[in-house]
Amino acid sequence: MRVLPPAARVCVLSAVLAALACVAPALTDASTPWDVAALAAGLYLGCELVRICPLPGRRVPEGIGSFFPVVLAAVFLLPPAAAALVAVPGGLAQPVLRRPAGVRRVWHAAQQAMAAWAAGQVFGLLGGRRAIGGASGSGGGGSGPPGGAGRTVDPAGWSADFPYAMLPATAAAVAFCLVLTALDGVVLAAAERRPAATAWRGLLTRSLLPHCVHGLAGLMMAVMWRSPYGLPAALLVLLPMYISCWVFAQYHREQAAHQATIRALVQAVDIKDRYTRGHSERVGQASAMIARELGMTDDRLETVRIAGILHDVGKLGVPTRLLRKDGPLTPEERRVIELHPEYGHEMVRGIGFLGEARSAILHHHERVDGSGYPYGLNGEQIPVLARVVAVADSFDAMTSTRSYSRARPVPVALAELERCSGSQFDPAMVRALVGAIGRHGWHPVVTSDDDLQVIGSAAAPARSGPPPRGREGGPGAAGPAGPTAPAPRPEVRAGSGDGAPGPREALPGAAGAAGAGGAAGAAGAAGSGDGTGPRGVR
Repeated sequence: MRVLPPAARVCVLSAVLAALACVAPALTDASTPWDVAALAAGLYLGCELVRICPLPGRRVPEGIGSFFPVVLAAVFLLPPAAAALVAVPGGLAQPVLRRPAGVRRVWHAAQQAMAAWAAGQVFGLLGGRRAIGGASGSGGGGSGPPGGAGRTVDPAGWSADFPYAMLPATAAAVAFCLVLTALDGVVLAAAERRPAATAWRGLLTRSLLPHCVHGLAGLMMAVMWRSPYGLPAALLVLLPMYISCWVFAQYHREQAAHQATIRALVQAVDIKDRYTRGHSERVGQASAMIARELGMTDDRLETVRIAGILHDVGKLGVPTRLLRKDGPLTPEERRVIELHPEYGHEMVRGIGFLGEARSAILHHHERVDGSGYPYGLNGEQIPVLARVVAVADSFDAMTSTRSYSRARPVPVALAELERCSGSQFDPAMVRALVGAIGRHGWHPVVTSDDDLQVIGSAAAPARSGPPPRGREGGPGAAGPAGPTAPAPRPEVRAGSGDGAPGPREALPGAAGAAGAGGAAGAAGAAGSGDGTGPRGVR
């Protein structure tokens, strides 16, 4: 709990207290059908444990989710408080991938208990229990299948009221989904300090249909359980659910194949251009931070992350001697280097799953003032994802160490991006990156450079102050200021792959930038990640 922000702790503790209030009536009510509740809770717990402890030699399908049909069947069979109790053991057993694991499991259990209680109330208010053959009453009283405690229906004359029963069941599933997504949004906003508008974005639309399907499966289980055939017939409903899990597993395997394709392309680029090893993954990470700050949906956020990772794949078509050349590039060599966005687009054009990422690969060196390449697009003509990647590309170029220059401090790099916003970069994308780093810090997931910076969320993008120890300064900090006359176009160091100054020696005439760590004095010195700062800089 100590690692959580105070607001997140309040959310978790409040959820636990609310869940206890939901399940307390079941613990004190003598009429609670414990046999049905125990069977349902054990079944839900078993389904969750299978994901953690698969049988020897068997592989659990990747991507299998929580077995909500069992919980929703309990909602339809039991009083709301007992249904909430059924959700607790399975919620505590759910696997978690991020720390703190114990707190996350408690949160899942409390969240599902509240959702089950709310769904039970909705189901009872709409007469769902009468529709499937149980006793009436908003408290869900009645209840067990034939042969269970509290049976009020003669199995021989039993029949469910279809299609009416589908109405309260669907409403209960929607209520279950609404409570889960509402609580998810609250804890995301509290734990990750996201704006409320973006915390809930996409949660309901992604979850509503699956929960409705789970609700119908739960209704089938409940109806079969109340039928003369009892629990064995209800278990048969799990078979199609397993088949659906298998289908999802195939989907996840396909996604894994996509990721393997992307990794292979990135590794090929890293091997060919050793100066930018790790750069692609970090650009993908920064691009995702910008997209999340802008409130993009998860699907589009993943697309922009992939675009950031693959933005330099076209370097595979550039001669290695140019990428690794130690001296400045000739105009002809520069023209060859500037073809790499088009090479990259050609390479990935036939990879259908990349979608919108392909246009970002082609246009990530365009500038909003129209002086970029390959087509000289400007403003809104440049695809949104390309504008995102351009900012992320330049940021990582300035904040990671190269063999010819040391990294600039993160605040200095952000200030440089802001200086070039409106001419080289889209101001909205720059603001989004500044805001994201101000909230979450910069913690690169790939740190193959020796002197790569990590900055915590508490470190705001300050504009002034001394650079961190061991760093070259920001603009003008590494040497005397250059002449005030217009600076000549800086020469480019081959294979730099970033927007930092070209050769290792000082840039001639760069305003306030003599030395490897100084910012280029020419307009657009921030670069665009592959050296597309001013026109002519790669």
